[in-house]
Amino acid sequence: MVRIPRRRLVQCAVGALVLPAMSRFARAQTYPARPVRIVVGGAPGSSPDVMARLIGDWLSRQLGQPFVIENKGGGGSEILAAEAVVRAPADGYTLLLVTSSAAIDVGLYNSLNFDFQRDIAPVAAMIGLPMVLLVTPSMPMKTLPEFIAYVKANPGRVNIGTPPVTSPQYVTAALFEMMTGTKLAVIPYRGGPAAITDALGGQVQGIIGTVALTIDFIKAGTLRPLAVTTLMRSDALPDVPTIAAVVPGFDATQWIGIGAPRGTPADVVDKLNAAINAGFADPAMKAKIAALGGMAMPGTPGDFGKFIASETDKWVKVVKFSGAKVE
Repeated sequence: MVRIPRRRLVQCAVGALVLPAMSRFARAQTYPARPVRIVVGGAPGSSPDVMARLIGDWLSRQLGQPFVIENKGGGGSEILAAEAVVRAPADGYTLLLVTSSAAIDVGLYNSLNFDFQRDIAPVAAMIGLPMVLLVTPSMPMKTLPEFIAYVKANPGRVNIGTPPVTSPQYVTAALFEMMTGTKLAVIPYRGGPAAITDALGGQVQGIIGTVALTIDFIKAGTLRPLAVTTLMRSDALPDVPTIAAVVPGFDATQWIGIGAPRGTPADVVDKLNAAINAGFADPAMKAKIAALGGMAMPGTPGDFGKFIASETDKWVKVVKFSGAKVE
């Protein structure tokens, strides 16, 4: 039997521990070494696309490589985007723009080819976009309590436009019904702009939309805001109360973050997370987020993972209440 000196055994053991750590350090130092793509479930010009380009530009400047936006448009675009990232190599060079739809789709689709929480690694939450309940000037109510009373007196007769059933706006309307005991006539459109157009034309009596998309109409007086959907008031609409002030616990946000294929090295995930969080302290980035009516959502990858799990649990219950399904 060949006897190996104890000192040599210790050196080998230490080397076995040090080499992987050095490898992880070297990988973190060199990443990214080539362009990175961010896959977006939405057409160019859509809210997710705008957010992806904002963070992509920031990451390009911070990390020294292009972060290229790849759009997946059409029906079920968020599903197509997630599928593309799930199938991609777990090397940090394919990222997913994660939206609220990731939590909503779990309750809407009878079957998916992936499990989001299992197959997508959370990287960083980015931005929360408050939504707002608005009515047309022809509607008699000026406050949320007056709106609730009116809807209860006219069940199923108040038309509220939203984007499609996969959108946070649609399920927010369902959450409103569930928590207030009201019945709205919720009309899903292909997108928020189409719902706004019909509200301005009198085809619907109100909408639920993001602050970013509706603020110009609010300022012009063509749409009347009753309440924002977040627990806190929006900095962009400081005079508009929250739904939660009347309906305790009501909270709904359209949120956006970044994910990666499960198995992406933790050091790469941490480097991306740090770069994204650094943007929230940059004055120019803060101004751009504020201009979109958004709220920064700093935190660790673990924080984002817990947030996604909580949102999924909430919206699955709301979707079940609504009865909505997508085949």
